[in-house]
Amino acid sequence: MRVCGFTIIRNAVKFDYPIVEAIRSILPVVDEFVVLIGNSEDETKQLIESIGSSKIRIYESVWDDSLRKGGQVLALETDKAMALIGDGFDWAFYIQADEVVHENYHSAIVEAMHNWKDDQRVEGLLFDYVHFYGDYNYIGDSRKWYRAEIRIVRPNIGIRSWKDAQGFRKDLRKLKVRKIEASVFHYGWVKPPEKQQAKQQYFHKLWHDDRWMEENIPDQSQFDYSGIDSVAKFTGTHPEPMLSRVAAQSWKVEIDPLKKKLSFRYKFLMLIERITGWRPGEYKNYQRID
Repeated sequence: MRVCGFTIIRNAVKFDYPIVEAIRSILPVVDEFVVLIGNSEDETKQLIESIGSSKIRIYESVWDDSLRKGGQVLALETDKAMALIGDGFDWAFYIQADEVVHENYHSAIVEAMHNWKDDQRVEGLLFDYVHFYGDYNYIGDSRKWYRAEIRIVRPNIGIRSWKDAQGFRKDLRKLKVRKIEASVFHYGWVKPPEKQQAKQQYFHKLWHDDRWMEENIPDQSQFDYSGIDSVAKFTGTHPEPMLSRVAAQSWKVEIDPLKKKLSFRYKFLMLIERITGWRPGEYKNYQRID
């Protein structure tokens, strides 16, 4: 079995992306790793080169900054990266620049890839998600966070990135997937407040025009983390590649997990989910076949 990892990244230093940690977290379970670097204003390429792995193949790309609707440029660049995966691979493992996989899940991931390698009905493998918020001690636990997404797909069978690159589809239909007993740790909402605000001011330009930006993104130097609707304390362990970053945290976010900013409807729906495990109205960009 051969597996190729792939990712896209631009301005990793400027916006404090844990891209090195993301790549390192899945290097042990892939044979090669394609990194497509967008035109950056910082030392992103040197950062990737510093990983020093012979598995990594670096390519460069120029993003189309005129694409400012629905994050479509992210899907376009993801498709470019996936197209760079050569023949002879059974699986393609996608990791975004703010996602990290815990080493405790490596054996389950490898086992799943082996188990379903020859079952051509299975077009992708589905992961659970843990979304960190504010700092490394809190996770988002409301309905606003997606619970699962596809991160391993079959390469070279016409699968394409979907919408803003959150997931994948083939010929516009949802992929048929199997669920892995593994989680992706999403750290996109954990940055120093000034870095988070800079990211928001840039990143929303991939979805919206200048008028929307002026009306919805505050002109301030630091991001206000207090607006979150609901969080819980994180009680687990972080992936090994993240430990030095966690230890070096230089800011603190004070959020009371007991104070919820939820409508009655949201409280009722979350209660249903806690009792039954069912999330009414949940968006699922996949078709489970297990």
